[in-house]
Amino acid sequence: MSPFHDGEREAQTRAGVAEAAAAGGAFIRERMPDQHRAFFAGLPFLVVAGGDAQGRTWASVIEGPEGFATSPHPGRLDLARGPGADDPLAARFAAGGEIGLLGIELATRRRNRVNGRLRREGGGFALEVRQSFGNCPSHIRPRERRREAAARPGPARVSDALSAAQAAWIGRADTMFLASGWSGEAAGEAAGGYDASHRGGPAGFVRVEGARALSFPDYAGNNYFNTLGNLLRDPRVGLVFVDFATGSLLHLTGRAEIDWHAQASADPDARRLVRIAVEQVIERPGALSLRWRAEEGLRLRVTGRTRESADVVSFHLAPADGAAPPPFRPGQHLPVALSIPGQAAPARRSYSLSGPGPELRISVKREARGLVSRFLHDRVAVGDVIEAGQPAGDFVLPDGEGPLVLAGAGVGATPLLAMLHAAVREGRRPVRFVHGVRAGRDHAFRAEVAALVGQGGDVAARTLYSRPEPEDRRAGAFDAEGRITAADLLAAAPEGAAEFLLCGPAGFLADLRAGLEAAGVPAARIHEESFGPAG
Repeated sequence: MSPFHDGEREAQTRAGVAEAAAAGGAFIRERMPDQHRAFFAGLPFLVVAGGDAQGRTWASVIEGPEGFATSPHPGRLDLARGPGADDPLAARFAAGGEIGLLGIELATRRRNRVNGRLRREGGGFALEVRQSFGNCPSHIRPRERRREAAARPGPARVSDALSAAQAAWIGRADTMFLASGWSGEAAGEAAGGYDASHRGGPAGFVRVEGARALSFPDYAGNNYFNTLGNLLRDPRVGLVFVDFATGSLLHLTGRAEIDWHAQASADPDARRLVRIAVEQVIERPGALSLRWRAEEGLRLRVTGRTRESADVVSFHLAPADGAAPPPFRPGQHLPVALSIPGQAAPARRSYSLSGPGPELRISVKREARGLVSRFLHDRVAVGDVIEAGQPAGDFVLPDGEGPLVLAGAGVGATPLLAMLHAAVREGRRPVRFVHGVRAGRDHAFRAEVAALVGQGGDVAARTLYSRPEPEDRRAGAFDAEGRITAADLLAAAPEGAAEFLLCGPAGFLADLRAGLEAAGVPAARIHEESFGPAG
């Protein structure tokens, strides 16, 4: 059965991404993969979505020592503790039922979601998993956390409207968490339940339009449309804002309405606008012992530009103050924020670091409708300074000396190129670099990859063109015609238990993963990073 219920499929169709979402649905599993199980077990807090006895939807945050969440097997997640007594979801935990969980590590922007049915188990709780999947990292502001040992929660304040102080809190926020749900049992759906999700943007991206009215932009994401799909069938929604300096929580519940026209928002990156009619507000001072500090940003000067193909340009970057570049792991990305004339707020994107380091290099494909990629290609010159965050991401070169297969489609080769540089430099492991592009004019990094392969060692590259041109054939510029398949990767893989690192569009990744797993490659040895144009 489809992992999406009919509301999600309707939202995907209205947004014009139904085909991409269907392909990406292969990443929604009925069990937790081992990477997700280990990830949840290391978290000190979780975002929760659920409903109360009055039928209202709430979002909340529960915390505990690292390891308070454990997964005894892929179909279950255990929680050693639940929410406090003044939490709007305390009764749901006591009674059990459907909930959604978001595990998020703000420092690395890593995030995974799981939902299912909760029940009491001994002195804690057990979640029987219904769906498990990764979540989009876009618009997550990196933050470092600490714990305040002497934290003392204050009494909860309940009202049916926002106070001036609460409105100001929301106006400063660059992060919120959102709860939505849909029970499709009556319609024979297998994909219902609650979803907890992250929403982020520039400070003030959530607009207070009155004591009982909010709106926020909906940005491009993973194309699943879990939240908006739920809201099409059930407008009940919950929001929670975290005061990262004090650990206080501001919960809101109400009803949502979706405006599908991007022009309803002044935000250039908005695809849609969601309006919330607030029905109840709960403020919980000092509810969490955790505190967070936003990491310091970077000011980077463009020190060079290199054209890699007809539509890909690399930008070489260095700290504008002359300091050493920040370290990064091969495969990580660089969040950038660009002030574009005519736009009310900086436009934010993340681009994989494609170079060997220590210099920072991003390689950007010009998208015909891409606001940021067009600005970078057309307006950003050597000597210009751009704002950026610290390198982040968990799609990185695996440790060890085992063989690697690096496979990318188009500009998806960028993080893999950084990995290839590192593997060749270390000289300890067999590596196969497989790159699929449309034709010779689109073939970025050809000379760079050839030079790396030419340094010797057990390193080889293979290139596939899906639409080669006559001059490509005459020049013998590629190894095979067609798109990359799992069979190609298995044939290229060196002897031994290879790790497969894949980067490209969701459909590309879903096909390769399915083929590799069908051939017996363990899921733990398949790593992927999805990308797509955001503009």
